[in-house]
Amino acid sequence: YLPDGKREHLLDLYLPHDAVLRAGHTTPVYIDIHGGGFTYGWKELNRNFCLRLAEQGFAVFSLNYPLMPAASFVEQLTAVNAALTWIREHLPEYPVSTENIFLTGDSAGGTLSFYTLALTLNPGFAEALDLAPNGLPFKGAALVSGLFDVAPLMEESGESVASFINMVSGSFFDETFRALPGKYRIMEEMVRELTFPPLYLCTSSDDFIEAETLAFATQLSRAGKPFILDDWAPAPGHSLGHVFPVCTTWLPESVTVLERIREFSYGQLQRWPGY
Repeated sequence: YLPDGKREHLLDLYLPHDAVLRAGHTTPVYIDIHGGGFTYGWKELNRNFCLRLAEQGFAVFSLNYPLMPAASFVEQLTAVNAALTWIREHLPEYPVSTENIFLTGDSAGGTLSFYTLALTLNPGFAEALDLAPNGLPFKGAALVSGLFDVAPLMEESGESVASFINMVSGSFFDETFRALPGKYRIMEEMVRELTFPPLYLCTSSDDFIEAETLAFATQLSRAGKPFILDDWAPAPGHSLGHVFPVCTTWLPESVTVLERIREFSYGQLQRWPGY
């Protein structure tokens, strides 16, 4: 999606066979941002998830982005925005809808998805980062085990995640990010003041950052923003864990989550036709 031949600027497209045969432009699109703590992972990490999502009736773009410590958080957002711009420009070349677009991300990919939605649907945010708006008309997003409040990660000490981030790259949240107004940087203010599409949120009671999704859902509820929350409890003697629908797609709970993503997404096409 950028003409430099770098691996971190590659993307894949998963097309349902039916969409190829029909050759129309009605198949809804999901764009997937992989997780990996901002430091590791590639689009191939989510191959099974993307395949299963395509089986639910979606075309799925899956993209790489540069990783920490080589890239800051703003540089990761900039790369994702470039990928989305490429996708918007090339959508008419594929048998997919150019209007019914959704975003998904897991773990750190959920963080990047949250901020990407903010800068896509709120032009002032893109302007604050000196980015050209990608122009995609997101109808909704499915965020799995995301990390939505990055403020603690900017502390020099504290919880283990923050310590890890600062150990790997003390400048990951660089001065460009720290200088942003609160409504573009602080989760509570973003939810209250910015526009977001309807969201489907998924976590589990044995997810080590379950509280992140629950706190995010609480802020969405207080702000009156539309969302659905699935907080799974594993059966006795079993475990689900972090990003289970992405990493363990064969589990019955994961199969159900994918079905619920389909139900949620196709529901938005009916409820929010002019969004």
